[in-house]
Amino acid sequence: MALVSRALGKTPIGPYQLQAAIAAVHDEAVSADETDWPQILALYEVLERVSPGPVVTLNRAVAVAMVHGPRAGLALLDTLDADERMAHTHRLEAVRGHLLELAGDTVGARASYQRAARMTASIPEQRYLALRAARLA
Repeated sequence: MALVSRALGKTPIGPYQLQAAIAAVHDEAVSADETDWPQILALYEVLERVSPGPVVTLNRAVAVAMVHGPRAGLALLDTLDADERMAHTHRLEAVRGHLLELAGDTVGARASYQRAARMTASIPEQRYLALRAARLA
């Protein structure tokens, strides 16, 4: 954290410094519940201005959900549906499943987890996502 603080204070802020700051905030938290989500969200908002892209928006959607509720995060995810760069990755559906689960929509969450599992070529990720879906059956 000290290295990140020094780097943020002395050089122009770039994507790597912001990513390091986000990682440091996560690292400081004892658990996900104790994460400083407002700070994470603020850092993602700056990162999105400095280095915009669908993966940054995807991650920001999680932070939005943790600060403003899962429906707010889902609304941001919806902006990525038409982004061709996200069409061939399972990550959008995996995050959607997680946020739908947080919102209490177990049917929608299960369907998203199942879609994500079908989209990934990684066997461990397929198993993980299939287990997430099965828990909601």
